[in-house]
Amino acid sequence: MEKITENNSSHLVNFVPVKSQLQWDEYFMLQAMLASYKSKDPHTKVGCVFVDENNHQITMGYNGAVAGIDESQIPWGNDRTVPLEYQKYGYVIHSEANAISHARGNLKGSRGYVTLFPCNECAKLIASQRVGEIIYLSDKYRDTSENRIAKKIFDLAGIRYRQLILDQTLVDGLQTYLSTLLKNL
Repeated sequence: MEKITENNSSHLVNFVPVKSQLQWDEYFMLQAMLASYKSKDPHTKVGCVFVDENNHQITMGYNGAVAGIDESQIPWGNDRTVPLEYQKYGYVIHSEANAISHARGNLKGSRGYVTLFPCNECAKLIASQRVGEIIYLSDKYRDTSENRIAKKIFDLAGIRYRQLILDQTLVDGLQTYLSTLLKNL
């Protein structure tokens, strides 16, 4: 460190170069993953985060029951051979729909981070909000008609979509960081 003089007093004083270990896509996908953890669905936990062009979070959601109802009074099973009234699908709101319904700001041009590629019903809501891009973690239903319809809706609406692959070193580093953090409590 150089000697401080009046001409360079703001230069290199207590200067430490810093860099985030996360890119924005990774950061917001991790938030979507954390939101998904809140879901009570025993089979599929999905989280969603919408952010604006300045990387500020607008809203987030997870798949769950209708707000304000006693969740213990609805079925959480996914057996589609029984009538809809005895399946979770008749009661559960998807993470994207939950996030959109709780948004306090405009979603036009925003980016949506979802842990599972949106279904066709959520794609309609996303397109109606004029979201600019969807970044997803998993596309496990890619061979279904609902998925093909969702992608067609996005294509027709001009909504970009792409899969984010989290690097294993990031996942390992986060696991180590959280373990260390919890040990130091």
